[in-house]
Amino acid sequence: MNSSPLPPSSDTTDDPARALRRAKRQALGLLLLVTAVFVATSVVERGLWLNFVKAMAEAAMVGALADWFAVVALFRRPLGLPIPHTAVIARNQARIGRNLATFVRDKFLDVPSLVALIRRHDPAERLSHWLTAPGNAALLGQQATRLLSAALDTVQDAQVERFIQKAARSLIGQIDLSGALATVLDTLTHNGRHQALLDDVLGKLTELLQNEQTRTWVAQTIVAWLKKEHPRTEKLLPSDWLGDKGSSLLARALESLMAEVAANPQHVLRAQFDTAVARFVERLRTDPEWARKCEEIRAYLQNDGAVGAYVQTLWQDVRGALRRDLADEQSAVARQVRALGQWLGESLAGDAALRQSLNARLEQWVQGLAPDVSQFVAQHIEDTVRRWDTEEMTQLIELNIGKDLQYIRINGTVVGGLIGLVLFAVSHAGEIWRAVVGG
Repeated sequence: MNSSPLPPSSDTTDDPARALRRAKRQALGLLLLVTAVFVATSVVERGLWLNFVKAMAEAAMVGALADWFAVVALFRRPLGLPIPHTAVIARNQARIGRNLATFVRDKFLDVPSLVALIRRHDPAERLSHWLTAPGNAALLGQQATRLLSAALDTVQDAQVERFIQKAARSLIGQIDLSGALATVLDTLTHNGRHQALLDDVLGKLTELLQNEQTRTWVAQTIVAWLKKEHPRTEKLLPSDWLGDKGSSLLARALESLMAEVAANPQHVLRAQFDTAVARFVERLRTDPEWARKCEEIRAYLQNDGAVGAYVQTLWQDVRGALRRDLADEQSAVARQVRALGQWLGESLAGDAALRQSLNARLEQWVQGLAPDVSQFVAQHIEDTVRRWDTEEMTQLIELNIGKDLQYIRINGTVVGGLIGLVLFAVSHAGEIWRAVVGG
C-alpha cells in the first residue's frame, strides 16, 4: 500500500470507533425489539389491538431491515452475498477520486472563486495588520532563522555538497561566456544607456582630478619621471615647479575636455565610445579568438582544482558565519527580517494605493497560475484516492460517517412502525371506530 487516507477526525466527546459501535448496538437492539414484538404477537391469540401492535412491529421490522441493507451496501456486500449494486464505495473508488478532484478543481480552485476570495479578504490589508501587530515581526524573524538553519543543515550533507559542486560545474559548462557577455553589454548599451554610465565616470574623474592629493601625486610622478629619464636636464630645471605646473596644466586640460564631453551629447569622443563598445560586442559574438579565450576561462572555472577548493572554502566560511549568527539570540539575520517585516507592514498600512496594487498583482498571478495549479492539485487528489487501500478507505469512511448512518437505521425503524400504524388504522378504520364507540 503506497498511501493511506487521513485518520478520522477525533471527536471531542467520544472515540469515533466507540461511538460507531454504540450506534450499531442501538440500531440492532431496536431491530431485535420490534422483531420480538412481531414474533410475540404472531404466536398468541390476537384481537384488534394486538393486530394493531403486530402491524406496527412488522412495518418497523421491514423498515429496519431495508435501511440496514442500504447502509451495509454502501461499504460491503450484505452477508457476503454477491448482490448487484452493493459495496458501492469500494467498487467506485476510482470514480470517487476523479469526481472529488473535479469538484475541488472546479468549485474551490477555479479562477473566479480565487479572485473573489482575494477581493473578499483583502490579503494586503490583512498582511499589513499582521506585520504591524506587536510581536509578529519578531516572530517572522524567528521563523526565517529556523528555515535558513534547516536549509543550511540540508546543504551541509557531504552528498548534497558534491551534488551542488557537480551542478555548478555542469551549469558553467553550459554557459556561452562570449555570447552571454555580448548579450549583457548589448542590453546595457541599448538606447544609449552606456552614455549615462560614461557621464558618471566623467563626473568621478573630475572629482578625482580636483582632489589635492591627486594633484600632488601627479606632480611627484612628473618629477620622478624627469629624474629617471632625463637626470642631467632635471638638475638644471626647477623640477618641483615643473611638477606642480605640469600637474595643474594636465588637470585643467582633462577637466576642460571632460566638461566639454559631458555638456555635448554629440561630442566626437562619445561617438568613438559608441563605436568601440559596438565593435567589442561584435567581436564577442563573431571573433573566434574571443570565443577561444572565453572557452579557456570557462574550462578553467569548471575544472581547476584551486578554483573549486577556493569556492568550497569560501562557501564553508559563509555557511559557518551564517550558522553562528543564526545560533545567536541577537541574530543579525533575524533583526534584518524583523525590520523588513515592520517596514513592509507600515508601508502597506499607510498606503492604500500600494495595497490595491498588491492585491491587483495577486489577482493577475492567480489568473495566470490557477489553471495549472488547480489541475495539478486535482490530479494529485485523484491519484492519491486511487492508491488508497480499498478496505482501509472503506473502513475509515464508515468510521467517520457510520454513526449518522446508524441513526438512519433507527429512523427507518421508527418511520416504518408509524407507517404500519397508519396503514392498519386506515384499513381497519371501521373496526377501530366500533371498538372505540362500543367500548
